[in-house]
Amino acid sequence: MSRILIVEDNVDLAFGLQRTLEFEGHEVTVAEDGPAGLERARTWGPELVVLDLMLPTMDGFEVLRKLRRGGARVPILVLTARDEESDIVLGFDSGADDYVTKPFSTLELLARVRALLRRGRDRATGIQRRVESFGDVEIEPASRTVARGGEPVSLTPKEFDLLMALVERRGAVASRAELLEDVWEYANSEIATRTVDIHVAELRRKLEEDPSEPKHILTVRKAGYRLEP
Repeated sequence: MSRILIVEDNVDLAFGLQRTLEFEGHEVTVAEDGPAGLERARTWGPELVVLDLMLPTMDGFEVLRKLRRGGARVPILVLTARDEESDIVLGFDSGADDYVTKPFSTLELLARVRALLRRGRDRATGIQRRVESFGDVEIEPASRTVARGGEPVSLTPKEFDLLMALVERRGAVASRAELLEDVWEYANSEIATRTVDIHVAELRRKLEEDPSEPKHILTVRKAGYRLEP
C-alpha cells in the first residue's frame, strides 16, 4: 500500500480518483487547492502526488516549483486538461515526472501510477556509485546529479532517467517505444511518444552546445535516438 495525495479542485473527479486508487489498495488523501496541496505534500509524506494544474489560489505549476525547490523528490503525476505542447514542456520543466491529459483512460492512469511508484521505490534504494560522461557532461547516477563544463545542470527526474537510458545503451539506438517503456514503464507507445520527443528536446537544450545541431543526443531517422559519446 502506498500513500497517494490527490490535488484536485473538481470534487467529483477527486472522489472518483480516490475511490479507484483506494480500490487498488492505496491510502489516499485529497487537497482541493494549491496551498492545501503544498502543505499536505510537505507534512503527510506521500509516495506519489497526482496534481491538477488549474487550481484556485495557487496553480499546479507553482505547487510543482515550490515542492522541487524545497527538495521534494516525491514522484509527481500531472493530471490536467491543458494539453498544449508549451504546457507539457513547462510541466516537465517545473519538475513533473509524468503528464496525463483529460479525458484519460483509467487503465492508462493506473499503469502510470504503478510505474511511478516502482520508480520511486527504486530511487530510494540507491544506485551503485559511478561517474558517466560524454563531451563536457558528467553524470553521477548515485546522487542523480549532472554537470556540464563543471557547472551543475538541473534536470527533472524524467529527464535524468531518459539520459541514463541513453547512456546505458553505450551508443546503441533506442526506439521511442523502448524509451517510453524503460523510462516511463509504460508499454503502449501510441499513447505518449511525443513525451519522449519533448524530453529529448529539453535534454538537448540543457546539455548540447547547439541544440539545433546536436553532437551527442542524436536522432536516428525512422529508428529513434542514440547517445554519441
